[in-house]
Parts: sequence; C-alpha cells; structure tokens
Amino acid sequence: MKRWMWRTGIAAVLIIWLVLGSLGGPAVGKLSEVQQNDNANFLPKQAESTQVANEGAKFTDSKTLPYFVLVERDSGITAADRAKVAAFVAKIPALDLGAGKKLSDYLVAPIGPPVPSKDGKALLITVQTNSDRADEVIKQGETALYAVADSLRTDIKQDLTPTGLQVYVTGPGGVFADFVVAFSGIDGILLGVALAVVFVILLIVYRSPILPIAVLLTAVFGLALAALVVYPLAKHGVLQLNGQSQGILFILVVGASTDYALLLVSRYKEELHDYESKYQAMRVAWRASIEPIAASAATVILGLLCLLLSQLGSTKGLGPVGALGIAGAFVAAMTFLPAILLAFGRRIFWPAIPRLDHVHTRDQVGGRRLWGRISGLVGRRARRVWVVTALALLACAAFLPTFKASGTSQEDLFLNKVESVTGQEQLGKHFDAGAGTPVEILTPVAKADQVVQTATKVNGVGAASASAAPGVPPKVVDGKVLVQATLTVPADSPDATQVVKHLRSELDKVSPDILVGGNTAINLDVLDASQRDLRVIIPTILAVIFVVLMLLLRSLVAAVLLVIANVLSFGATIGVSALVFNHLFDFPGADPGIPLYAFVFLVALGIDYSIFLMTRVREESHTEGTRPGILIGLAVTGGVITSAGVVLAATFSALAVLPILFLAQIAFMVAFGVLLDTTVVRSLLAPSLAHDLGRRVWWPSKLSRAGD
Repeated sequence: MKRWMWRTGIAAVLIIWLVLGSLGGPAVGKLSEVQQNDNANFLPKQAESTQVANEGAKFTDSKTLPYFVLVERDSGITAADRAKVAAFVAKIPALDLGAGKKLSDYLVAPIGPPVPSKDGKALLITVQTNSDRADEVIKQGETALYAVADSLRTDIKQDLTPTGLQVYVTGPGGVFADFVVAFSGIDGILLGVALAVVFVILLIVYRSPILPIAVLLTAVFGLALAALVVYPLAKHGVLQLNGQSQGILFILVVGASTDYALLLVSRYKEELHDYESKYQAMRVAWRASIEPIAASAATVILGLLCLLLSQLGSTKGLGPVGALGIAGAFVAAMTFLPAILLAFGRRIFWPAIPRLDHVHTRDQVGGRRLWGRISGLVGRRARRVWVVTALALLACAAFLPTFKASGTSQEDLFLNKVESVTGQEQLGKHFDAGAGTPVEILTPVAKADQVVQTATKVNGVGAASASAAPGVPPKVVDGKVLVQATLTVPADSPDATQVVKHLRSELDKVSPDILVGGNTAINLDVLDASQRDLRVIIPTILAVIFVVLMLLLRSLVAAVLLVIANVLSFGATIGVSALVFNHLFDFPGADPGIPLYAFVFLVALGIDYSIFLMTRVREESHTEGTRPGILIGLAVTGGVITSAGVVLAATFSALAVLPILFLAQIAFMVAFGVLLDTTVVRSLLAPSLAHDLGRRVWWPSKLSRAGD
C-alpha cells in the first residue's frame, strides 16, 4: 500500500472518530437521565410481589412513593412543638420545587396530621407522592424524586431546626433521594478518577508523556461510541440502565480499552525493532493482535450477554449495557488507536523511541530481568510451581462458604452517614420499625378476617388490618381485599424478609390464592431470583468461555486447563473477600447479586490474560516447540499483561469513590481478583501446568503431535 493511501486512511479514521466523539460525548452526560433504580421494576412478572403490585394498583388511584418526616425531641414533644409542626405541614403542598412546580403537583393524597409516638418524643408526617412521576425532570437534570426531598429539607432547616427539634426526611423517598446524591458522582468524579489513575499508571509503564494521552483518548472515544447506542435504547425502554450498571459501564470501557491498547502498543513497539517502516510494523502488529483481542472481547461480550438469562431486570440490563461498552472499547482500540499511533510515528514513544536494532524480548528467557527469571523458574520447576500455587488458591477458596450474600438493609447500603439512614434508625426507636412500609396481602374477601388473624400470630408482625381506618369497611375490588400488616422489624432488613417468608408459608395454609407483596416481599423475591440466577447463569458462562477458548486455541485440553484455573482463582477471590469483608471492613453483608457480578467480571475478564498469554504461546510453539514456546510467551507478554491487570484493577478500584456498599465490594473483589489472575494464575499456574503437560496441552490439534 502506498504512503499516500495510508495517510488518507489515517485521516479518514480520525475524522470519523472526531464526529462520533462529538455526538457521543453529550450522550455520556445524559445517561443518568434514563436510569431506573426501582427494585420493583426489575422483578419478573410471575414474582408474587409483582402480582400484588399490579393487583394492588386497582385499590388506589396511583402508585405512591412515601416520604417520612420524623420530628423528635429527647425531652418530649411540647404543645409549642405541635403548633410549629402543624404550621410546617400546612406549608408542605406549597413548597417550591423549581421551574414553576409545587410539591402539591406530585401529591396523591392530602397530608394527614402528624402521628404522635407512644413515648411522646416524636411525631411522624407522611408525604405521599406519585411514584410514576418520580423520574420527571424538573430543572437541570434534577428529578422530582430528589426535588421533593430537597425542598422538605430546606424548609425544615428554616422553620423547625432553629427551635431545637431533630428532624429527618426518611422513608423510601428519602432513601432514594440520598441514592441520587450518592450516584451524582458517576458522570464526573468516577470517570475523572478512573482516567486519572490510568494516566498515572501508563506514565509509569510507558515512561512517555504522549502515549498515555493517546490510550486515554481511545478509552474516551470508546465510551462515547457505547453511550451513543446505550442512551437511545435506555430512553425508549429497550434496555434497562440503573446507577450501578452506568458506573460499571464507565469502568468496563476504560479498563478494557486500556487493556487492548496495551497489548497492541506492546506488539507494535516490538515490531518497530524489526521494521523500518512504521506502516509495515503496524500491519504485522495489528494482524498478530486482532485474534487475541477479538477473542478477549468476544468472551466478555458473550459472558455479559448471558446475563440476559437473569430474572432480575437490573442484572439483565447490565448484560447488553456492558456488552455494548466492550464493543465500543474494542472498535476504538482497533481503529482509532492504530490511526493515532501511525499519525505520530515512532515519536509517540518519546523519549524511549524504539529503533531498528532487531532486539527481541524473547532473548531474555532465563535472563536477569523479572519475567526472564520467572519463565526460567517455570521451565526448571514446572510441577512444583503449579502444585504449590494450586494448593495456595485452594486454601483461600476454603473460606468461600463464609461469604455473606443474603442481602442488607437500605441503611447499610451507604458507606457514609446520610440523613435518611439516621432518620430510619430513629424512627425504629419511636414507632414499629416497619411503620409506613407495610406488607401488602391480597386475599379473597371471604378469607380477609382469617388472614388478619393468621398474620398477627406470625412472629415479627405487629398489626394487620383490611380497613383504611377504624370503622371504615375494607375496599373490595374483583372480589379481593388488600390487607396491610406492619412489621416490628425494619421493613428492608434481612430479618424482615424472613418474617415475610414465614408469613407466606402460614397464609398458604389458609388459601393458595393469597399473595404477599410490598417492599419487604420485593426484597425477598429479589433474593430468590438472585439465587436462581447463580444456578443458571454461571454454568452458561463457563460453557460459553470454554467454547471460545477451544475454538481460539484449537485445543480441548488447553481450554479445560484455563477454565479450571480461572474458576479456582474466582473461588480464592471470594474466599479472601469473605475474610476481608467480615473481619477487616466489618461489612454487614452483601447484595445477593454480588457473587454473580463478581463471577462475570473475574472469569470473563480474568480469562483475557490467559488468552493473551496462550495465543502468544501457540504462535511461538509453531516454530520453537511447545515448552520453549511457553517460556518465550511468558517472558514476552509478562510485562504488558501485568500492566494491563494493574490498569484494570485500578479502574475498578475507582468505583470505591462512590459511597455505596455494593460498588465498594465489587471494586475490591474485581481489583483483587484481577491482580490474582495476572500475578499468580497467568504467571505461574497456567504456564507451569502447560509446561508440565508439554505438547499434550494442544490435543487434539496438530501441535499435540509436534515436538516439545
């Protein structure tokens, strides 16, 4: 290909990416506008709580999202306090939300008088808003969900706090509003921290001020391309996007695109030592890199798409969102990055510019450098290395059963102190812990009295009633009545889910037509769906990865070896995480979806490093023989794959900047697991096992009949 054709092609690619970036950049900023963060929307239609929610909607004019305003004074509520609170209640409907909107525009019922606590130290005000309009944008991306809580808190500081009263805005509305604040850092802080961390690591790896910028631009353009597709799909309900999946999307794209860039740049730099023409060096490097990078991307994409088998909309939504992110990273790394590398030529590596000197990393096997020494150790003591390594991983995996993933209360989801959490804790001191968030029981009208009697006998249920108020007959719709039961434990706690499980069991004895729903039942159904997803999705992902590896390496034995090694690494990661979470960080537990998320990221992403290693080993084995090829492949890829692992671990660690328990746990587990994969599994376990097996590792391909 003539030089002018290369230059024209490079210019065209860069122009296309500039256009895509200008279109996709704004879409990245608007992703938070199309999030759905309501658990009820994520459950399957056949879930019992979903059926109750659908049938229960017939008993009210609209779905409600309650905000609780808890007013307390340690010395007891006075008459003056009651008068002040009454005046505040009267003002609530007129509170300004901005853009000409009043809080009354979102109310679904008049605000009743404050309910006094039995100890006389607190008053509870319930503000019922329309949950269907909670995501309505009022001003500057601010939703009604947040605006209601913000306006209540602002007025409280002006009218009630100066009087010495302690006032909290809590309940489901208050908690969700605090989640909005917690996730507000996704668009700016999270992405900024991730890019900054990657930039620092790349400066250390490349020792060049220019090259890291090119790699980061690749990540940014990859994210823009992904957002360009994700945003309209989420906006029109084709896929579901929530705060967690948006944060993970950012991290996946930055981490994956940087990993792919490291592999391509490393091979390009290697070829520049053999070719005077940068175009010829890129041609060879691109052709050598496209297979492992494409296989890596395909493995992660297919693994993520397996999440479509999930019963939970939040998990199911992450599948295509993450897959589109990986696809964007792959396309950017294989098109934009080569173009920018060729545009700058060898100067992009300044000051360590590669020269035409035919110096090869493969010559370092058994030498003094780190990866030369490691490859030499694997060559001399292969069996001892893999046995000791496997035993160490098994010892860590032995703690896997102690990992607690049965769910947590909403109060435990925040790592920082927020008003709704403090308010919920104080609410439990003055009222039944489940007050304001009742369990909803849908029953045939003929069984209503028996349901009330049975429910009140269940330990953990404080009261139950089919009437909206004393003396008012229950509302009957289609021959059914909605009974509400108040729990004596916090409605969103693991203890509450056990109460609901027992309640369902007892009511099934009364009639199989009785259904139990409400927020606590939703949490229970989410837990059950998560456990089912583990049983279905994990084997599916393993099967998909096995097939990809078998096709890529043309070997049954190598595919089995790598899958077993990475599953062992996953088990060790969960075991170590259990020790750290239970005894070091003292976390209260974990979301039931955590193990599945961790499995997808650790196995689907962790297998990347084994793919990068074994594809190079296979390439070298054709000319050098299997055992020398393993040592050469390990020495040549050691530095770049370890750098890629460090980058991915660092980018996932950036999730910890958001004060959410789920993201902090994912950050630790993936970061630790990726480092374990790159430094132990890919560096010691996989190559030493392959070296011990020799040419048999390639069975049944022709390489298994070649020399060792």
